[in-house]
Amino acid sequence: MPVTFFNTTDCQAIAERSDNITAKVGIQPSIESWEALIIIVGTGAMASLMAWTFSFIRKYIYNDKNSLDTSFDAGGKVNVGLTATTLVSQWTWAATLLQSSTVGSKYGISGPFWYAAGATIQILLFSMLAVQLKIRAPGAKTFLQLIRARFGARCHKIFCVFALVTNIIVTSMLMLGGAAVITSLVKGMSVQYATTLVAFITGAYTMIGGLGATFYVSYFNTAIIYIVTIIFLNKVYSDGDDETNPLGSVEKVYNLVSCSLAPDGNMDASYLTIMSNPGLMFGLINIVGNFGTVFVDQSYWQSAVAAKPKQGVIGFLLGGLSWFAIPFSLATTMGLAYVALSARQGVPLLVDADVDAGLVPPVVAQTLLGKKGELLMLVMILMAITSTGSSEVMAVTSILVFDVYALYLKPYRLTTDTNSCILCGKGRGRMANPRDKCKCQSMTHCAACHQDDKNRTEINRAIKPEYKCAVHGQYRTYLDLLNGLKNWCLVWVSMSIVPLTIVLDIMSLSLGWVYLFMGVLIGSAVIPIGLAMFWDRLTSCAMISGSISGTVLALIVWMSVASTYEDGLSNFLTNTGKELSMLCGNLTAILSGGIITIVLSFVTNRNFSPATGKEIWENTRDIDNPLNPWTETYSKDLNLTGAHQLDNRPSLDEVAKTFKYAKLLAVGGSVTLTMILVVIWPCIMVAVEVMSLSSFKGWVSLSDAWAYLATIAMVSIPLTNEAYDIFKTFRDRNQRVCNDEESLVKDKFDTKGCPEDIIPTKTNGTICVTGIKMDDTAGSNSQVDTEKGATTEAIEQVEEITEAPDEMKLKSGYVIPPPDANESVASDPRAPVFE
Repeated sequence: MPVTFFNTTDCQAIAERSDNITAKVGIQPSIESWEALIIIVGTGAMASLMAWTFSFIRKYIYNDKNSLDTSFDAGGKVNVGLTATTLVSQWTWAATLLQSSTVGSKYGISGPFWYAAGATIQILLFSMLAVQLKIRAPGAKTFLQLIRARFGARCHKIFCVFALVTNIIVTSMLMLGGAAVITSLVKGMSVQYATTLVAFITGAYTMIGGLGATFYVSYFNTAIIYIVTIIFLNKVYSDGDDETNPLGSVEKVYNLVSCSLAPDGNMDASYLTIMSNPGLMFGLINIVGNFGTVFVDQSYWQSAVAAKPKQGVIGFLLGGLSWFAIPFSLATTMGLAYVALSARQGVPLLVDADVDAGLVPPVVAQTLLGKKGELLMLVMILMAITSTGSSEVMAVTSILVFDVYALYLKPYRLTTDTNSCILCGKGRGRMANPRDKCKCQSMTHCAACHQDDKNRTEINRAIKPEYKCAVHGQYRTYLDLLNGLKNWCLVWVSMSIVPLTIVLDIMSLSLGWVYLFMGVLIGSAVIPIGLAMFWDRLTSCAMISGSISGTVLALIVWMSVASTYEDGLSNFLTNTGKELSMLCGNLTAILSGGIITIVLSFVTNRNFSPATGKEIWENTRDIDNPLNPWTETYSKDLNLTGAHQLDNRPSLDEVAKTFKYAKLLAVGGSVTLTMILVVIWPCIMVAVEVMSLSSFKGWVSLSDAWAYLATIAMVSIPLTNEAYDIFKTFRDRNQRVCNDEESLVKDKFDTKGCPEDIIPTKTNGTICVTGIKMDDTAGSNSQVDTEKGATTEAIEQVEEITEAPDEMKLKSGYVIPPPDANESVASDPRAPVFE
């Protein structure tokens, strides 16, 4: 179908010139299979190298162990820059590059704007949930752990399903868009071959470095995406000297686009206006649907877990604003370039099916830059697939390990009380009987654990010696089992991407259809999850009823509206994919889910009292790893002494007060920016109506400036932050003096940094141990040292301890003694049950 022009002198002149231009429809692949293979394998090799670099730095600079926690929280102290760049990388799906340009080619400037604004606010608002999780469940690794601690196993299982469905949908969109671009640009490349290569690369580097590797790889991928975006911006708007470039200036683009007749619903049938009914409808669908893919996606909660509250909040706000530039700048450029190039030759560059498949950016890149453009587009898509793909793989793996295997299949200890110590089974804190109270400590000051680490490090054999520590040894063995399970989960989850993509390809589902449908399926879980982080009165019954009922109602409304169109549901994909069907389904999901949840909470929890609310959050604060408790991570922020004692933690009010400003920044910053993006800015653009040439130049200048600033921020800030952190850690390690009392109190008891003569050693049947003895006052619950002259003192002592045949019994005050010899661990109902 030829392009329709306005009936003006200038536009008719353009129409006449288009008759003399040979029209090209579709993409003609020119990249050879071997060239694509080199790029894909090279990308994988670079990602694997960066993953290995991360592992090397964490091991030899930060002295991190190859532990399960490190795999899923990257140490828990990720800086602002890496948090921001990882969020940009995670949120840059193939759809971000492809679908945003598609709506730009359909609706004009309103499409990219609503895509960018409608998908940025979720990241901004999520910062409130991120800081709330760190305050009320600082030891949690998944948001589902908090749900289980608050609402029990039944509610937990239902939301595990929602979380896994979300990961499946996101991965589907990722691979559908990626496979469509790769097969369209590369000669002889099949969907199966392309998917297998990408899945192998994603799984390989994720396994090498865990979650932390995704931070480093995300930085690399994000930098590449921004650089390629800048290249396309310059080619479309600032390349007038190249005579072979059909565009190259803002004026040429404006003349061609302003003469093209936009679809019905746009003001004055113009692409250059935000007054677009279909564009606004897409924006509403986009806003609702993307709440589900952020709030219900574990990969974003992982980014929150990996950073401290303040760094996490700033990282989310900075990441959201930086990400805005990708769909806003790139999609506006590629979408309008597609309209302009189609007008220049008189017919569209693509048929409608290819447009819906997301091939607008590849065809523009090929038309303007030839094979170089195709290669740049291929690299850009690979960057988006590998980064987001690895995050989704890690998200699914964390759910399978922490929320399925460790809770329901092979738990370490069968207990329904989160206040019970998982090491000894005794009570902790507020509910404990003083005569039967947990006295366990973390590994930080456990000399036996440090001796175990030394023994295992010195042996290069595949089979390491068993842990001898009577307190932590069995649990460390269990975590090693989970760590091995994690690797297998990574393999199988990565492999499952291949059949999933093939099935979706056989079903002929387009990227655009899946993108619009996601909110119908998972939108009902958004408000319940948000309330779970904030509202004390929320009940399990309300959570379950709201999420399930919302999805059922959304599916009913979605198909009911689709059935009113011609051919009804017999033309299923076409009619259910229409904007009105999707809009009604998405709105029903999120609104009904929220309303049912709130109403049922009031009905089923009429006897609620503030005291009950406080106890709810104490349950979520009990979520922890006893080997490395969250109090040690935040001991400096909270000015906490005796943080290694599992029973010693600050009150909720103390934690909330410490991170008060982080919470205020999250609420104030996210709400303000959200209002600017989806209310104030669109209202200003309504007054502009249809853009003149000067208005369009201002719009382009704004998008270019945003892209350049985001590029500078995402390239420089993470690099500067990480370099400073590494330098500071390395400097502190070199300056550490082991017999310095202040250093011993401040830092972890790390045998690697100590002289050989005080490392625990075995000599003539005797174990010489250097311990850190804490003053009795350090053991009091919630004690915060507010003065420099702390009562805690580090005393270097050497004790002789008799060595038992099967366990080391070290004296109290240095490490926790083993269970009493008269008590049979095997007969204890609280004993570990894993095999």
